[in-house]
Amino acid sequence: MGRYVARRLLQMIPVFIGVTLLVFLMMYALPGDPVRALWGDQSFDPAQIEAMRHDLGLDQPLWKQYLDYLAGLPQGDFGESIANQIPVSEIIADALPTTARLAFLAFTFTVVLGVALGTLAGLRAGTAVDTLVLFLTLLFISVPIFVLGYIAQYFFGHRLGWVTPVVNDSEDWGQLVLPALVLGSLSLAYVARLTRTSIAENLRADYMRTAVAKGLPRFRILRMHLLRNSMIPVVTFLGVDIGGLLAGAVVTEGIFNINGIGSEMFDALFRREGSTVVGIVTLIVIIYLVVSLVVDLLYAVLDPRIRYA
Repeated sequence: MGRYVARRLLQMIPVFIGVTLLVFLMMYALPGDPVRALWGDQSFDPAQIEAMRHDLGLDQPLWKQYLDYLAGLPQGDFGESIANQIPVSEIIADALPTTARLAFLAFTFTVVLGVALGTLAGLRAGTAVDTLVLFLTLLFISVPIFVLGYIAQYFFGHRLGWVTPVVNDSEDWGQLVLPALVLGSLSLAYVARLTRTSIAENLRADYMRTAVAKGLPRFRILRMHLLRNSMIPVVTFLGVDIGGLLAGAVVTEGIFNINGIGSEMFDALFRREGSTVVGIVTLIVIIYLVVSLVVDLLYAVLDPRIRYA
């Protein structure tokens, strides 16, 4: 196990460098100068702009800027925001807790409701319950998340008045319920369908017939044999989905006026501020890689046949 973990950690290094370098190059290839944009339509002194670019290191070659960025990461230095004149790490520290709460609620709804609906549909494959679950999940998959967000905001917020249309207090978990449901709706639909397919397939497996023939209690068969083996593809999807929830929060946070990582990234993209975007993307990449490793290790827990030597 230790060798496997060490090998995976070494494999993460080129992946991390490749992704961050690609995003770094893409951001600095965009037209526009974020330093010049600070003056807007006002007159400016070119010497002052050049001095500011020198202080931020933007007059260095691109490869030198990237190496300096990588060198600062071990100390928690994600660069400096040009518009706010503060470290990007402070922006992340202020916005991350809000997005983390939103993503946690969305992930919880995805796991609980998705697995429950998928299990119910898989155990009753071909019945009206199965058809209803497939129809609802297909509806969630077909409707874009920004359309679903505005529909939920109008119907539950403005018409019924059950929730506030926008989030006024990001620390209030109750106000984050509706945005979390919208954010996790697509993932919930995929988890339900994936669970349903896996359950229906494993019900016909030989080990299930053997467990029934041995006279084991039905609950033990479902919990220890059916669900445990059916969760492997679901866990794989959920591991990837954690990073997807953080990245997908851009649209949801914009609809419900939530000041989190998504809104900060959108504002930075609008200002062509590459340092903030690269810093946030770097954090998401790190989360992706760590969760991917944890998911691989969970395989051995779910399936005793899987062992990492």
